[in-house]
Amino acid sequence: MTPSPPSLPPAPPSARAARCARAGWCPRAAAVAALLLGCWYGPPPAYATATAGPAPVRTADGDGGVAGDLVAPVVAAGAAGAFALVSYRRRRRRFAHRTTPGGPGEGQAAPPADLDARAARLLVDTDDAVRASAAELAFTAARFGAGEVRPFAEAVAYARGELAAAFRLRQRLDDARPQDDATRRRALDEIVARCAEANRCLDAEAAAFDGLRSLERAAPGAVEYADTVLRQVTARARTADAVLKEARAAYAPAATAAVLGYAAQAEDRLAFATARLRRAREAAAAGDGDTAAGHLRAAEAAIGQAAVFVDGVHRHADALAEADRRLPDALAEAGTGRAAARESLRDAAAGGPAAGLRDLLARADAVVAQAERARAAGAYDPVDLLRRVTEADAALDHALAAAGGREAAADRADALLGPALLVARGTVATAREQVTTHLGAVGAEARTRLAEAERHLERAEGHGGRVDPRAARFTAPASPVAALVDARRADALARQARTLAERDVRAYGHPDGGEPGDGVGGAVLGGILRGPAGDGSGPGDGGPGGGGPRDGGPGAFGGTRTRGRTGSG
Repeated sequence: MTPSPPSLPPAPPSARAARCARAGWCPRAAAVAALLLGCWYGPPPAYATATAGPAPVRTADGDGGVAGDLVAPVVAAGAAGAFALVSYRRRRRRFAHRTTPGGPGEGQAAPPADLDARAARLLVDTDDAVRASAAELAFTAARFGAGEVRPFAEAVAYARGELAAAFRLRQRLDDARPQDDATRRRALDEIVARCAEANRCLDAEAAAFDGLRSLERAAPGAVEYADTVLRQVTARARTADAVLKEARAAYAPAATAAVLGYAAQAEDRLAFATARLRRAREAAAAGDGDTAAGHLRAAEAAIGQAAVFVDGVHRHADALAEADRRLPDALAEAGTGRAAARESLRDAAAGGPAAGLRDLLARADAVVAQAERARAAGAYDPVDLLRRVTEADAALDHALAAAGGREAAADRADALLGPALLVARGTVATAREQVTTHLGAVGAEARTRLAEAERHLERAEGHGGRVDPRAARFTAPASPVAALVDARRADALARQARTLAERDVRAYGHPDGGEPGDGVGGAVLGGILRGPAGDGSGPGDGGPGGGGPRDGGPGAFGGTRTRGRTGSG
């Protein structure tokens, strides 16, 4: 008997076919998909039990033997290949001839710059949809339990994977300029296809998700639960302000610059959430479930962003303390590398490669001396010092790798990987917080860099091997050298993402709120509500961020077609 795969058991073919049909597949394709899935995984358990009969008996002449066992897998494999080819061609034809705005068929004769702009808008809109879906899913899971939301969690995970692939394509385009128009068009078509697939998956589950939440009918209970979470985040926001003051007193101003405004912005989002919960409660009491649901979703989104700010302060303070603890060991490791470099220089002939090694050694000496002076002065940024010391030491190790052998290089990289991962995690988290809480302003370029930084960080953290839950398989461990390269790449990309996001926010400006202290301006900046129509200042109006049009109210679970189905004005 063929063992079942270690992943979660797949849904019966009929359920999978239904989901495919809801996602926009044609009935014939859904039926073929159900047939192929039945060949591969077998019939549903109920059907298998009802039709179970005596097991086939193997005979000496081969009836029911190995040759017979191979027939079904070969037929299934051939059918699967044929179906994959047909599906691929249908998908390519659909996107080549589609006439909806933003589709590649619309712009076959358009300049590459116009295609880039349309792809950027779709990336931003899809990213907004995935983030809004994940945020509302988190609230729902906390209230109803993970088991109730499992199908929707799978939809979000699938959509997130398609979006990550689209961002990866966008990054490759940015890294490989210039390219011919045909190559760029093909890549942009694939970006559109990936984003469309992510949106269709979320749109297909939107109605079922609404049925689970039933906000229009159960608004009072949902409002009370959100109010409980609001009070919890508010209490933690007060402690975050105290933590930030302690960190500012202990370290240089640059050490806390990334989270300096987090406490104030958390209070702004909490003020908005408080006002929206009050309106939701009033609407629910008046029997207006639709309005109550819109206000509630806006409040939940604001509470979620406030929690991001609060968690960011605590995370950053912990990272500073951990970097401060690791800095002496990193300086000692750098001393080992510098000693090895000096020994190599003594053994090397003058000139040639020794000249480059000498320059790297001089740089490492300068970085270490600067770090020691900063520590003696008592006001420094431990994360920045740890980054620079690790980078200088890694550069020396790279230059010495050929002389020291592969094993020695791996040992040194393994020692440097811990500090590099600490720095990369903090930088990626800060960039993620900047993007997540300023979705109304941040465009496709910053989001692309963030997605690529997260991908490299995940690869670096896979050092040592792990089980990939999405693929249900063991991922081979990365070498320490490769993991170190990925960690440093993640750190560099995350810093780019944060810089680009801050640029977009500055260009967007801070919108005026409806009333003083009501937090509406922050909600617009956070993408919870749409900004002033036609102001041309942000992604929603074709500004520097390069995003797409937004709905007037808070985003709900769903893709670009369904996430704007609720609004709170």
